Amino acid sequence: MRQAKKEYGALGEGYIMKNLTQQALSKGMRVVKCSRSQASLELLEAGLVEIKSFAGFKTNLAYPRVVFIHMPANLDIDSILDELALHLEPGDIVVDGSNSYWGDSIQRHERLRQSSGIHFVDLGISGGVEGSLYGACFMVGGELEAVAIVEPILKELAIPGGYLHAGQSGAGHFTKLVHNGIECGMLHAIAEGIDLLEHYQEQLNIAEILRCWCHGSEIRSFLLDLLEEAYDVQKERPEIPASNEDTSKVRPLINDAIKMEVSVPVISQAIMQQFALHNEKKYWVRAITIMLRELGDYP
Repeated sequence: MRQAKKEYGALGEGYIMKNLTQQALSKGMRVVKCSRSQASLELLEAGLVEIKSFAGFKTNLAYPRVVFIHMPANLDIDSILDELALHLEPGDIVVDGSNSYWGDSIQRHERLRQSSGIHFVDLGISGGVEGSLYGACFMVGGELEAVAIVEPILKELAIPGGYLHAGQSGAGHFTKLVHNGIECGMLHAIAEGIDLLEHYQEQLNIAEILRCWCHGSEIRSFLLDLLEEAYDVQKERPEIPASNEDTSKVRPLINDAIKMEVSVPVISQAIMQQFALHNEKKYWVRAITIMLRELGDYP
């Protein structure tokens, strides 16, 4: 395979796809996007090529074509892949940036390779709204031959040091799944701490405490940064967002851990505790939902 130009196709909606597209266009990449809705004037003026059917990928992208997809968990990705494959050629590459289960990604890689000769690369994406716009963290799984084509694109869209070819097919999405499990445990640890602070015998300035922790403490983190900003902007205790966390992207990790006979009590407990988020009016619920909202996990 030759090195592909820094151009790619895009299929999917949501802030991650929009922000990655915006970042790519700002860096001189060529992006061909297929969507049902009209692309924003901002993206079109930046050079986005908009198409209305999958057939447009074949006519608007140079071979070997790279098409990134990012789909909600409730959509039938297999049907979308099968339809997309009809409009691509052997040697083209589909990169799945959705929160797909790693076992499904291995099967999709094998199925596309055997049925149409199309390469499948699984891509874990982290970094939230800010990362997708200014530099994301990418975890890639796939054959070296196919990854070599998409790597220059991903490295340019990644924050320095935020790119990894984790291994063969499935490794990218598995790495992201473990990442999600760790994030889940961190969210709850932070939230429990906020609950304790809120119950102190006198009212504490939570924003100032978080700001202090974000500078030099052992627990400083991106999640704390998001929470501190939310408290500071509100100038008081923020309202609890209407939505609650969807645990579906983390739950499969528990089954994997059982099969691997790996003990994950902190992650398991955090996932179980998430069920209590619904209709709760507690400080720890507020803290978790604020962090997730700022990450972009909620609309």
